[in-house]
Amino acid sequence: MIVLGVDPGLAITGFGVVRVENNRQVVLGYGAIRTPAGDSTARRLETIYRELSKLIAEFSPSCLAVEELFFNKNVTTALAVGQARGVAILAGSHAGLPIFEYTPLQVKTAVTGYGRAAKEQVAYMVCMLLGLDKAPEPDDVTDALAICICHGFNANDWGRGRG
Repeated sequence: MIVLGVDPGLAITGFGVVRVENNRQVVLGYGAIRTPAGDSTARRLETIYRELSKLIAEFSPSCLAVEELFFNKNVTTALAVGQARGVAILAGSHAGLPIFEYTPLQVKTAVTGYGRAAKEQVAYMVCMLLGLDKAPEPDDVTDALAICICHGFNANDWGRGRG
């Protein structure tokens, strides 16, 4: 199974692509889709959709895993993230991929064993679990890889091989 993990954002959408085989997870690619602040929201969302569609064509993932929107004190930020999240789900759905959604708590628990783990703890465990020398930057990319790991564990019934 190949998982395309997405940490959505209007300015930066992190992505990771991980192959899950038995209890092993191997990174196939990762990066960030950046959109210029000066562009209209519509143009920025179009860029995210187009770039995610290219990634889907390039890696032929089995599914798309995306972070659920969590409550944010800044309503404007929450709306922008929600729009980027919707575009990511649309890109995956348009390509016929099953969509899986995980809360930040679920992702942190899967990766570190602790749902309130700090970003540094998540980054450390992403590196350990995927054999990376250093955490990818920006944090959105590391988060996208963490989403891949979370889905890999969930799809494989947390390592018991029944998924």
